[in-house]
Amino acid sequence: MRSETPASQLEILKRVPIFAELTPAELQFLAERAVAREFQPGELIFSEGEPCAGLFVIETGRLRIFKSSPSGREQVLSIDGPGSSIAELPVFDGGNYPASTAAVDSCRLLFISKQDFHALCLVHPKVALKVLKVVGARLRRLVGIIEELSFTTVRSRLIAYLLRHAHDSKDKNALPELVLPASNQELAAHIGTVRELVSRNLSRLQAEGLIEMDGKIVRILDSQSLRSELDGAQ
Repeated sequence: MRSETPASQLEILKRVPIFAELTPAELQFLAERAVAREFQPGELIFSEGEPCAGLFVIETGRLRIFKSSPSGREQVLSIDGPGSSIAELPVFDGGNYPASTAAVDSCRLLFISKQDFHALCLVHPKVALKVLKVVGARLRRLVGIIEELSFTTVRSRLIAYLLRHAHDSKDKNALPELVLPASNQELAAHIGTVRELVSRNLSRLQAEGLIEMDGKIVRILDSQSLRSELDGAQ
């Protein structure tokens, strides 16, 4: 594992929204106490229900935050990348980790203990307000996920996912496209369903001439029809 110097850790912490208004001395306080940790793809950072030891800041890579059912079915809550902070809420309220987090790819994180974070909040109350803002934004996102799972079909959620992640090519004549997750199981976890229904609905969309699949690459053939169907389902 490569060790981080306090100077390099300070630069990483400067990019984190909840630390944006800290003074150089306060950032230095955190940088000197932050511990660098590395994780491999798929490796768990922490599990739902575990006592919270502290929060994490993502330096490189991406983390998947998810909930699991007793049967093993997963619901992805978010995918976070560099500059994001993870697990602020349990550090703030003293509870356990409310969800599990795993590395999507190779990740380097900075760990800040609960005790050091509390010490910072005591001398800099604005950090607590920043945490509330971040937690509030995540709560709004979770409400949106609940609405999707409660009031829309698997087909609608799949269409929404495809449209949300498709990007236009630099070639103006090229179709919008996206790369699907490595497995349909992972895609199913994103939209709150099971692998079989993902496969079935992708096949139907392709048979209807709305998308074209080339391995894991999906090209959107008829964005207007997909958006119209999505609008009609809401």
